[in-house]
Amino acid sequence: MDKHYLLNEFPEQKEKIQELKVSDAHFKKLYEEYNAVNHEVERIENGLEPTSDVFLNDLKLKRVTLKDELYGMLEKG
Repeated sequence: MDKHYLLNEFPEQKEKIQELKVSDAHFKKLYEEYNAVNHEVERIENGLEPTSDVFLNDLKLKRVTLKDELYGMLEKG
């Protein structure tokens, strides 16, 4: 199963991610939210947390939305 950790998604941005986590409170908040959503998706997919397909799909959509926003911040600044 693919790990959707932000550092795996954007390995070329590792230093920038680390920098923004420290210097940008909004980036840090989104980063932490992304990790929490990602962790919940993984738990569901691994059968550790039962839920509906609709809820899982909504979580995956939220994860993509957060990733897109984080990527935009990485590219911008």
